[in-house]
Amino acid sequence: MLTNKQKRYLKNEAIDPNAIFQIGKSGISDGQINSIIDALNAHELIKIKVLKSCPYDVHSVAEKLSNRTQSEIVQIIGRVIVLYQASEKGIHHL
Repeated sequence: MLTNKQKRYLKNEAIDPNAIFQIGKSGISDGQINSIIDALNAHELIKIKVLKSCPYDVHSVAEKLSNRTQSEIVQIIGRVIVLYQASEKGIHHL
């Protein structure tokens, strides 16, 4: 579980990166989960955009992604989810 101080730090780090995944009308697939896990291992901090065509609300998508990728929800801004998972590389030192 991230502390408030760690979340603030990660929110600042997430300002620049663009969303690298989109969740659309098909919802969340196993292929997307595997790709998101790979991205988290490589970058630790990623953004995911939930399109308006997605049949699920942003918060339920965030919870599902967090659970299936074993990552932390840093924040949800509008339709964008920021996820964090510490990697062995330790890119973002908390």
